[in-house]
Amino acid sequence: MTFDRRNMVRWLAMLPLAACLGAQAQSAPAAAPIPGAIQVISFGGGFNLPLWAAKEQGFFKRHGIEVQHTITADSKQVFSGLMAGQYHVAITALDNILAYQEGQGEVKFDPPSDFFGFMGSDDGFLSLVAAPEVKSFADLKGKTISVDAMSNGFSFALRDMLARNGIKESDVQWARAGGTDRRFAALMEGQHAATMLRAPFDLQAKNRGFNQLATTRSTIGNYMGIVGASRRSWAASNEAQAVSFIRAYRDAIRWLKTPENRPQAQALLMKYVPNMSAQIAAQSCDLLLDPQSGFFSDVQLDDKGIQAVMDLRSKLGDSGQKLNDASKYVDKRYWQKAMQP
Repeated sequence: MTFDRRNMVRWLAMLPLAACLGAQAQSAPAAAPIPGAIQVISFGGGFNLPLWAAKEQGFFKRHGIEVQHTITADSKQVFSGLMAGQYHVAITALDNILAYQEGQGEVKFDPPSDFFGFMGSDDGFLSLVAAPEVKSFADLKGKTISVDAMSNGFSFALRDMLARNGIKESDVQWARAGGTDRRFAALMEGQHAATMLRAPFDLQAKNRGFNQLATTRSTIGNYMGIVGASRRSWAASNEAQAVSFIRAYRDAIRWLKTPENRPQAQALLMKYVPNMSAQIAAQSCDLLLDPQSGFFSDVQLDDKGIQAVMDLRSKLGDSGQKLNDASKYVDKRYWQKAMQP
């Protein structure tokens, strides 16, 4: 595929969609906080589908809570906002929790942070996607791979994928290209040979002849990607709200995975993601709602997946310290109460 000026214009025209879907989506102007509502913050993307379904189908209301959702532009807003009490719950990568609890986060807090994961959402839906001419891992040698940062969890997963497939980090060149939307655009423009993408960016790329070389599921196996996270202090003081949030999120995922609700699930994506096409919405639902590899039906915190995240940060994190105590990063008691009748 070649990229002349006309192609470039078309790709630039797609960027508003990319920005809405990607990890670095621009946040909308913050609405005035609703008194008593649980303030939830996340990056933009199709993985917010359970939040939208819980709102639209009344699951939050059914469990006695109100939720106000904010889309963030960056991780600093997420974790600074949690510490300040501006937000109560974050839908974020588990590795972010590890990073902050180990003093490796982007912001240093005094007193130290008390972030933890209380439920699981998905395995991250991560794919290594490469240019059309790159058909195998061996074809990556000597080429440039883009990342957001070498020190975050999804980059750790990428580096592990390469190692498992015989590619040393010195075999390729590395470029820091920002969040998913920016990396997607750079890949489309031919600036880099490969990058890690989240759904539905990988679907958009594959539809245009780019190659999916691997996924976290196919190479790493169990991997705990996105979790519901909070401060331990907030959850301890608001246990009933935390438990109700888990139940509503779980009910939303079960509703989304019910086959007869698929048209409504696709309609939610098209409603909340500007310019989402029917084709991409259908493909996204096939991926996100897959009975085996989609959202976790019981929103469980997968022990093997948590261990995989700890192992990667132990091996590739700044400190070189072996992380082996999952209780520093997750607490299952709220989930366990939510699963009770």
